[in-house]
Amino acid sequence: MVTKQQRQRQLAREKFERQQERRSTVHARRRRRNQVIAAVAAVVVVAGGGAWLAVSAGGDDDKKTTEAAASNPPDTQPSAQPSASTAPAANTKPTTCAAPAPGEPTKEQFGEEPKLTIDDKASYTMTLKTSCGEVVVALEAAKAPHTVNSFNFLAGKKFFDHTPCHRLTTGGLAVLQCGDPTGSGTGGPGYKFVDENLGTAGADGSADYPAGTVAMANSGPGTNGSQFFLVTGDSKLPPNYTPFGKVTSGMDVLAKIAAAGTADNSSDGAPHEKVVIDTLTVDKK
Repeated sequence: MVTKQQRQRQLAREKFERQQERRSTVHARRRRRNQVIAAVAAVVVVAGGGAWLAVSAGGDDDKKTTEAAASNPPDTQPSAQPSASTAPAANTKPTTCAAPAPGEPTKEQFGEEPKLTIDDKASYTMTLKTSCGEVVVALEAAKAPHTVNSFNFLAGKKFFDHTPCHRLTTGGLAVLQCGDPTGSGTGGPGYKFVDENLGTAGADGSADYPAGTVAMANSGPGTNGSQFFLVTGDSKLPPNYTPFGKVTSGMDVLAKIAAAGTADNSSDGAPHEKVVIDTLTVDKK
């Protein structure tokens, strides 16, 4: 017969074993996370130099949010947000962008990638008229024909009109991410297509994404949809994101958005300025 004392010891032992199992799982996850952070942080140190050091010296909370941005490159999944207990204070800067044009994003979805109809020897220009100003992009049809073809198709369907730019990162990784009609970071057109024009990794495992680069966000190889990012400051990333254009006009608009920071003053979150693409058009020259 098991005594009450023996039963209590057994329950305590089982509780301890469960705690140890949970701790092992947490430690394993933490090791994996730290490996990613260490790898990308090294890239950021090379790319950001003094900027990274200045943020690191600012305190643990700033360092954590900067590491989160560096370890969470542009993807098509929602980015992790700080917990309520550690969330930065709301950004109180005045907004300078205009109100978005009236209208709602489309809910239309498409079952498969459109047929390749662009002329990859021609020049194409993408124009984003946003609530914060106009940005013009020279598209690289020869290097990224599937990507440019997809944008040409979706622009013709007004897929990007009235869509928000839902994510801004600052610091070592400096990008504005757009193209999701849901604004959640998980939306897309209903199809996926191949990666193109990928660079070659350097000794540190990264490639250059200079300011003004326009590239596809993704959640893994061959998962391009409609989400894209505009690089607001020289950045380094693994060469996993299709560059398909270069900003030729409007870097001042992107600089204004980046300077305003995020809504919660973190280094990775919704922009403080309400950035909405009123219209996005693609024109053949």
